[in-house]
Formats: sequence, structure tokens, C-alpha cells
Amino acid sequence: MLFRAAGVGGGRKCRKGQDMDERLVRKMLSFRWLVFGILAVGYALVYFHRLSLSVVANDLARDFDATNTMLGVLSSVYFYCYAAMQFPAGLLSDSIGPRRTVMYSLLVGAAGSFLFALAPGMNVALAARVMVGLGVSMVFIPALKMVSQWFRAREFALMSGILQAAGGVGILGATWLLGLLATWFGWRLSFHIIGVCTVLTVAAVWLLVRDKPADKGWPSIAEIEGRAEQASPGQGKIGLWQGARRVVSEGAFWPVAVWFFFDCGVFFGFGGLWAGPYLMHTYGLSKGQAGAILSMIAWAMILGSPLLGVLSQRVFQSRKKTFILCTSALVVLLLFLNIFPAGLPHIVLYLWFFLFSVSSSAIVIMAFTMTKELFPVEMAGTSVGMVNFFPFFGGAVFMPVLGRVLDAYPKSVAGVYPVASYRMVLVILLLASLISLACTFVMKETYRK
Repeated sequence: MLFRAAGVGGGRKCRKGQDMDERLVRKMLSFRWLVFGILAVGYALVYFHRLSLSVVANDLARDFDATNTMLGVLSSVYFYCYAAMQFPAGLLSDSIGPRRTVMYSLLVGAAGSFLFALAPGMNVALAARVMVGLGVSMVFIPALKMVSQWFRAREFALMSGILQAAGGVGILGATWLLGLLATWFGWRLSFHIIGVCTVLTVAAVWLLVRDKPADKGWPSIAEIEGRAEQASPGQGKIGLWQGARRVVSEGAFWPVAVWFFFDCGVFFGFGGLWAGPYLMHTYGLSKGQAGAILSMIAWAMILGSPLLGVLSQRVFQSRKKTFILCTSALVVLLLFLNIFPAGLPHIVLYLWFFLFSVSSSAIVIMAFTMTKELFPVEMAGTSVGMVNFFPFFGGAVFMPVLGRVLDAYPKSVAGVYPVASYRMVLVILLLASLISLACTFVMKETYRK
């Protein structure tokens, strides 16, 4: 039954004219899940590093004698590095291969994590975050390239959603789990632990992951389905700079890019850093309690990313309607928090952060899908790599700006910012969400039956 579903029944011939060994096909179709699982762990670590400062922000401010503006810079430097490396990530994946790109990148990220754990002051901590940002920036695009080699084209959207859900697991680690670890062992030992986990993931990539089935002598997905290889050499190939010029000259690309900047500026600026201090200062929660509420961000990504893919494909049959719905929900959520910035029951906070993550983070998989559908398949890497610059540039801008807004208000003796400071932050986030919503109305519909 497995081979009938894959289109490899009995006498199927491979491209070289030899009888296809069904035993090798079975191995390939099973082994690809191990490859994907390891890549998913790597991507979970990317998200862990990305949002790991929110829960320990108060500890860092104390140990480094840092203002919120300095903490904003410390967080944003990761995003500047990540954004800058998105275009090179595609180049390295094509030149040295996606597997090696992931290995070398995560090694740099692990070294940055160890250095951050040992940092005596803000300067060394900044250098460590630069290393982390550079290191983990080249995992997502190489992972997608390997997914395209190990899975069918019609499976790509679903697997991308599952990969995004793995990022949600990383957020769970960066919020709830890191909150517990920092409480039990302190933040420094916690970052040593995540450095060790990153090194172990590198070892798994080196030992088990391969760029494509052919590297293990197995038939490709194209051969299993009995069709010619996609993107055969020299056919339909678009040069790198030609593809880049084509992306930036496409008018429909820019509403998605601007939406990405403001939407992810909201998500990373608040959910990725200042939501933790907001909950601890405004509601008097402990790190563990704040981490538990922020873990809703992770659960929303885990559940919401695949769900939104199904909704856009089978229910709405529209990418644009999905964007409008989610971004409208984000506007309503931020308007609600502007009206009630304090005094909400904890159960409402749990629900708010879950819906906030669905409408601002889980939806991003649709942005990658729409960008991919705007251009020929030969340009998928270039287009996705270029649009992936904007969400991290947004995070890099919003984090320090919001920190500066908080620093404009006087702290209490205990180092707590007043509700009025967070109210101003929420006003800025609401305005940014309104700009994102405006972008959704001018997006080009890319869904095709």
C-alpha cells in the first residue's frame, strides 16, 4: 500500500532505466522523518535563542547594571545579524550544501551561548549575542531546501507548517522551561545547558542528516513518483542577481514585506522581550509565573501554524482572507490591552497571549507561502530569503525603541516601571498592527485551486 500511495507499484522504472529497489524506497520514505526530526530540533533551538532573554531580562538588568534601552539593544543585535544573513544563507546552501550550512551555523550559535553564559559585562554579552544571531540565522532556509528534497511538492506547505510548529516548541523552552531553569540553577548555567544541547544537535546533523536521498544511494521523490527530476540542470534556472532584481521589482512583494516588518516587530518587540517584564512589573508575577503565561505563545504556534495552513487551503481557499482575519484579530487584541492594561484575571492573560501568538506569529507561515507563490519555483529560495529579512529587521527596530520608551518613565526603588510606561508601549504596538492590517488589503491573492 505504501508504494501504491507513492506511485511506485511493481515494475516502476527509475530515471536511469533500472528497476527501482522497493526496499530502498521504503528506507528512504522512513529515513526522511529522522532527517526532518533533527532539523525540527535545530529550528526549535533557533527560536529558543531568539526569545530567551524575555524571562531573564530582570536578571540581566541586575547583573549587567543595564537599562531597558541597553537590554533592547542586547536583544535586537540578534535580529540585525539574523536579518543580514538571510540572503547569504541561500548562497551557502547552494554552494557548500544545506547540511553543512546548518552544522557550521549551529556550532557558532553554541559558542555564542557558552560565551553569553560566561559574560562578565554588557560588552561581552553583546559579542555573544552577535555570535548567536549569526549562528542560528542559517538554519531555516537550508532546512526548507532539504525538506524540498526529501518530501513531495504537495507536502511542502504542511511540512513547513510543522517546522514552524517546532519553532513553537523552542518558544516553550525559552519561556516556561527557561523560567524554571533560571529559578533553579540561575540564568548562566541555563545558557550553558542550551549550548550543550546545540552541540548535540550539530553532532546529530553530522552523523545522520543528508542533503538529499541520493547522498545515501536512494531514489529521489521525483523518481519514486515516476517523473523527471524537478529543476534539472540548466532548465528554467534563474541567476541569483536576476532573481533578486525580479523580487524587488515585483509590486506584490512589498505589501508582504511591509506587513512582515510591522507584524513581527509587534511580535518580537513585545512577545520576544518586553512581555516578560510587563507581566512581572504590572501584575507582580514571578519569573516562573510569567514564563507559564508566555508559554501560550509557544502552544499557539504549535497548534496554530498547521491549522492556519489548512484553513487557507481548504476552508477559506484564500491566502489574503487568512491574512485579513488574523491581522484584524491582532488589532482587536491590542486595542483590548490598551483599554485594560492591568487588573485582568490570569486566565484572560493566558487566553490573550495564545490568541496574540496565533494572529501575529503562527500566521507568518502564510507569508512565506504567499511569497513562494508570487514567483516561479526556481526563485523560491531567493524570494523566501529576501522576504525573511523583514521580520527580523522589524524585531531589531522595535526592541530597542520600546526599551527607550520604557526608560522615559521613572522606575520605582524596586526597579519596576509604572503601568503608564507599558500603556505607551501598547499604543505603539496598536499603531503598528493597524499598518499591518492596511497591508493585508492590498496584498495579491496567490491561492490557486
